Amino acid sequence: MRDQIDMTPPLLDYVRDISLREEPALRQLREDTAALPNRIMQILPEEAQFLALLIRLTGAREVLEIGTFTGYSSLCMARALPADGTLLTCDVSEEWTAMARHAWQQAGVDDRIELRLGDAVETLDALLLERGPSSFDLVFIDANKANCPQYYEQSLALTRPGGLIVLDNTLWSGRVADPTQQDPNTVGVRAVNEALHGDERVDLAMLPMADGITLARKR
Repeated sequence: MRDQIDMTPPLLDYVRDISLREEPALRQLREDTAALPNRIMQILPEEAQFLALLIRLTGAREVLEIGTFTGYSSLCMARALPADGTLLTCDVSEEWTAMARHAWQQAGVDDRIELRLGDAVETLDALLLERGPSSFDLVFIDANKANCPQYYEQSLALTRPGGLIVLDNTLWSGRVADPTQQDPNTVGVRAVNEALHGDERVDLAMLPMADGITLARKR
């Protein structure tokens, strides 16, 4: 059996040329974000397209995103929602989310996106009080990796049975497999991966694409 194929730059270009359907508003936001010093936080376009497909496959109407940055994934997911769908996204940065707001407005989806600024743990606790458990169909976690175990537990409470939690960066550039790496972010990703593996409350699959994407379906 063959191992995973190496994703060389020419092969990645081929994947994008042959499968990526990126609207002008998405392409413009990706290019604008690429000029930023922390552009590494930008989700890959093929991953964002995958998220949009997951929304359509699951029929999700209420989506929660933890970690907004400049809003590329929010924009891609919002475009995939049905007409009565809404996306709530949270972040701590007014600067980066200002870019997101502008992009959402330009794309005409700002009316279906709610942005909350502040500490994500506090925001998720507030959502549990406001909306109650099982109030979201799909949750995308792409924020402070040291807090991933906490985000996951809160997200599980907020996700309806049969709903989907998607965690980004679960391979963390390979550092999770290196026991010498003990920084808080690596420890956080490693901890949530181990917790997910033994969690009988969910069905599980880890995809070795991008920087690792884990899908957890709440039973």
